[in-house]
Amino acid sequence: MKRQSIFSALLFTLVLMGGFVAGRVHAAQPHMNAALNHLRGAHRELDMATADKGGHRAKAIGLVRDAIAEVEAGIEFGRR
Repeated sequence: MKRQSIFSALLFTLVLMGGFVAGRVHAAQPHMNAALNHLRGAHRELDMATADKGGHRAKAIGLVRDAIAEVEAGIEFGRR
């Protein structure tokens, strides 16, 4: 009886720990975070580029800002 109680407690603890680790892995989102870092790097590079590009640089900056906002929203959604 005592052995079964110890085994049950151990199994319960392992299940709880497994759920915690799985939740942390799911919340980490390494690919989304990598994409966010790349987009922020692209934004910095576009900011440093010369301004006269027929409006394409300015449009690209706006699109990258939008992409950053979408990736951040996706990361936040994934944390729920």
